[in-house]
Parts: sequence; C-alpha cells; structure tokens
Amino acid sequence: MQLRYNYRVYPTSGQRASLARAFGCARVVFNDGLRARQAARENNLPYVSDGELSKQVITEAKKTPERAWLGEVSSVVLQQALADLNVAYRNFFASISGKRKGRRVAPPRFRSRKDNRQAIRFTRNSRFAVLDDGRLRLPKVGDVEVRWSRSLPSEPSSVTIVKDAAGRYFASFVVTTTEDETLPPVESEVGIDLGLTHFAVLSDGTKVAAPKFLRRAARKLRRLQKSLARKAKGSHNRTKAVVKVAKAHARVADSRRDWQHKLSTRIVRDNQAVYVEDLCVVGLGRTRLAKSVYDAGWAQFMQMLEYKAALYGRTFGRVDRFFPSTRMCSDCGRINDKIVLNVRTWDCPCGSHHDRDVNAAINILAAGRAGRLNDRGVHVRPASVPAARDEAVIHPDAACSTRSVEGISVL
Repeated sequence: MQLRYNYRVYPTSGQRASLARAFGCARVVFNDGLRARQAARENNLPYVSDGELSKQVITEAKKTPERAWLGEVSSVVLQQALADLNVAYRNFFASISGKRKGRRVAPPRFRSRKDNRQAIRFTRNSRFAVLDDGRLRLPKVGDVEVRWSRSLPSEPSSVTIVKDAAGRYFASFVVTTTEDETLPPVESEVGIDLGLTHFAVLSDGTKVAAPKFLRRAARKLRRLQKSLARKAKGSHNRTKAVVKVAKAHARVADSRRDWQHKLSTRIVRDNQAVYVEDLCVVGLGRTRLAKSVYDAGWAQFMQMLEYKAALYGRTFGRVDRFFPSTRMCSDCGRINDKIVLNVRTWDCPCGSHHDRDVNAAINILAAGRAGRLNDRGVHVRPASVPAARDEAVIHPDAACSTRSVEGISVL
C-alpha cells in the first residue's frame, strides 16, 4: 500500500531562491505544454503526443535564448510538470467519455505565479537522497534541513516539495509499506452518524462533540481580514497581511486534521468494521449550513477512516445516502413520517423511544452489515427517499439527505 509522509523542511535563503526558480520553471513548462496542445486543437492539428511535447517544450526550448534558463533546474522537475499535464488531460478525457466516475473534470488550466500553492516533484531518476545527518539532498537545490517527526517505513519512490500560502515548506514522500500493520481482530463493529453539534454519534451511544475550529478562530480571522482590507494593493504591507491571514487559516486546518487523525485512528483500532453514511457534502455545501459543513470536514474524516481501515486490515463501508436511517425504527424496522431537524427524539408506534442520531447510527450499522454479508448482491435497503421540503436542501425536490446536519443538543 502506498502512503504519503509529510515533513516540515527549513531551506536556507539560497535554497529558497533555488526552489523558487524550480517552481517557476516547472510552471512555465506546464503552461507551454498546455498552450502547444491548445494551439494544435485550434488549428485542427493532431493531438501532440507526450514524447513530442517533451521534445518541443523542454529539449528544444533549452536551446533558445528565451528558455535557456530551463537548464538551471533539474530536468526531472520539468518532466514531472509535463507528467502532471498528461494526467490532467487523461482525467479530463476519461470524465467526458464516462470512464471516470464522479463529478465532471474540467480541462487543464494555466498555472499562475500567484497561486497559493507551489510544488515540484523529484523521482528516483533525480537521485535525491536522505543523508545520514537527516538532511534531504535535492539536485541543484542542496541539502535541506528536515524536521523528522517519525521515520520512513521504507525507501521513498518520490518526494514533492510544497510551498503553501503561509510560506511554509514541506517534503511529501511516497513510500510503499513493507511491514504488515494488520491489527489483531476484535469483535466490535460500529456505525457512525455524522453531524454538526455532535461531530460523530456512534452506534454504541458514544457522542463526540464537534470542536468547530473555524468558528473558534472566527474573531481572530475577522480582525486579520479587516487589517488586510485596509492595506493598499501592491504594497509590501499587504503582502505581509496576506501571509498573516494564510497562517491563521493554516493553523485552523492543521488543528482540524490532527484532531480527525486521532479520532479516526482510535475508531479503526477499536472496531473490526466501520460503517458511515455516504453524505452529499458538495450538495450540503450549497445550503445555508455550508460554513458549518466545511468546518466539520466530513469528507476528509471519511477518507481517513477508509485508508486506515485498509492499512490495518479492518472493514470499511459506506451506506447509501438515500437510506432513511433517521426515520427507520431500529427495533421494528418501521419507516415513519419525516422528522424535522429540531426534533431530536421521537417515539415509534411500536413503543420504542429513540434518540435521533443514536437510532440513525444503529441503522447505519445494520445496513452496513447487511450490504457486506449479502454475497448474492440482493437489494436489501429501502428505496430512495427524497429529503423533506422544509429541511436545508439545494432545491425542494433535491434528493440529497440532510438529516444529520444539525446533530443534537448537548446533554
């Protein structure tokens, strides 16, 4: 299994200049390749192949006075920039042909020097190395200091140097795990109902309060944004204010990611199988609850659960978003009438009293088990149920459930 290991790096002023030069050269090669293919399409010429494009925008371009400075950086960086362009085109073609599932992928766009994130990639061909003193040797950059938070499990196949909007540098290594990290089996399984007031409600009744990192940092962000708005465009003070805002947002994102990593690891270690509802996060991001939805970071959390379950030998499953987990009684299986968001507990005609989110988590666990144990592929879930008209949806007839966006009040 391939994993990424990220580490903070601290280049010197000269190394930062070399990295800036590499960022710029990779960006120029990417844009030249995109421009060449767009020109071929506009002139009704054949699609420029990968080999011909590399020869045109790298090999031949280095011989011209306008692009002679491309030889100042590692050639692997330039080749990887074209590789990124080729991947972007393949994803675009696969999307419009229907081979790629999910949202429609847009065609490649030109890169800008003003982009918040700059990145270059070195592969094994570039002969980058991790030295005995812990420094990272990069061709035509030098030996860069790395803050090693943990050791690499195996020899990396590539390293990506990233500069974020806050001016921080990171080294992202791609490694293939060689050791068996499968955890000993346990008997417990869990269903998870995601919400806003409570970030996660487990089928065993555990409720995890939502930390709301963005809401907690709102006052500081508001002050920094106001200070940025008062700075003159193009001034040095505005540049410094932009970095301050970026650092504040980076602190929020880092705190959220660290908290979700700890929670997801604990859940995967304690349970043999984990089931969650496949929420329509993109659709919920178009509602009045968008800020709270993105502050929660559901999509990132589910991705963590999925890859950690695969890494540790656990089972992970997604339950259909149209499954009526809230309205279904976990005791008798009856699907009751719609329930508005402010109703947090309800009674079933069978006599059962339910906590809205705990009942939903129990139903998600049952549906996940049924889907996993159904070897014949028989449809065991109820038909799709559209969202209630008075809930926060994109359109009154939208079929994207929002039943768990409010959570429950703290007891």
